[in-house]
Amino acid sequence: MIDIKLLRDNPDLVRASQRSRGADEGLVDTILAADEKRRSGLQEFEALRSQQKAVSKNVGAAMGALNAAKKKGEPTEELERAADQARNDATDLSARVKELETAAAESGREFDKQLKALDNLVLDGVPPGGEDDFVELEKVGTPREFDFEPLDHLALGERLGAIDMERGAKVGGARFYFLTGVGARLELAMLNLAVAQAVEYGFTPVITPTLVRPEIMDGTGYLDEHEDVYHLPADDLYLTGTSEVALAGYHKDEIIDLSDGPQRLAGWSTCYRREAGSHGKDTRGIIRVHQFQKVEMFVYCKPEDAEAEHQRLLNWEREMLDKLELSYRIIDTAAGDLGGSAARKFDCEAWVPTQGRYRELSSTSNCTTYQARRLNIRYRNDEGKTDMVATLNGTLATTRWLVAILETHQQADGSVVVPKALQPFLGLDVLKPL
Repeated sequence: MIDIKLLRDNPDLVRASQRSRGADEGLVDTILAADEKRRSGLQEFEALRSQQKAVSKNVGAAMGALNAAKKKGEPTEELERAADQARNDATDLSARVKELETAAAESGREFDKQLKALDNLVLDGVPPGGEDDFVELEKVGTPREFDFEPLDHLALGERLGAIDMERGAKVGGARFYFLTGVGARLELAMLNLAVAQAVEYGFTPVITPTLVRPEIMDGTGYLDEHEDVYHLPADDLYLTGTSEVALAGYHKDEIIDLSDGPQRLAGWSTCYRREAGSHGKDTRGIIRVHQFQKVEMFVYCKPEDAEAEHQRLLNWEREMLDKLELSYRIIDTAAGDLGGSAARKFDCEAWVPTQGRYRELSSTSNCTTYQARRLNIRYRNDEGKTDMVATLNGTLATTRWLVAILETHQQADGSVVVPKALQPFLGLDVLKPL
């Protein structure tokens, strides 16, 4: 979530961010009203609680006077009435304090709920609009032209004995698959190449949990917007659609050391997505599936370093795509197509020959302090005080990349030339049909 101080001080800036996303600007006023109600409720509660302390002293004084009079054998009728009144006042006040405490807690929960519903503040320069309003920043390479009719990745995969959708559907249902033989080897080679590159640039490899608790999923912002998250009600756990979720939760409620620069993690995990909103889209092959493998870069850094780190993540994604000898373009995603946690996102889209268009292979997002604020992840600044960290993420390789690799490097005989950077990891230079 965003800093409430920023919202109080500059609500128009937040309204403009919501407007560029095509989101509800009125949420800003709802949050400000909830904030005012929460703060006034707390003030009233704390004021009455202070009064309660004074009344408690009065009860003690009245009881002390009454007991002293009894010991001396003096008349106590007046003192007894005073003590009873003090006790009654204390009882009534205690009930009122509890009411105000309950009301303040409820106001606090409502405020938190409304603040969490607000998307991250988009950064300057992010194009406004929706999915089709991205800005193309650069094209790299020239899409390959064929002197034969190219096959799509599934036809190639079946000839190579690399992809088996039929048995995947038999075992798991639609959008499941088997990678077999050279298909499995190709994916492992690609993922290992990604890990090797990540290690070269100082990332720590991490094999992450793929089941996480609700507060971790919520902390990353994924529960706010994703209808395609798998939930296990009996255990109240969520299957993650990216290792970003587990890596973001890795330092929950911690103060981390950034004195030597950003902390960079490379998570390898199986990922799960229900694809609930994609009925009829990309039903052929492995472009849009329920389960896949991915190596994800994740970074904790100081907020002032986040934009530069974002460019580094993009450059590392580009390096991987160059190693795989693919043609691709880079787009600056429009505000309305950003996830709620992202302040800016760059996508790398590779050319898929049989579709005659670019398809997303990787993305990298700058989430600024949005996730860290929800997960309470901090660092000590130069003054020794704690501040929220910034978090960023970026895809370094995933199963979908096989689509572009197979189609781009296919030969007329149905074989596929293995990119040179992959050959040491795969142990083959050509994939041949069975």
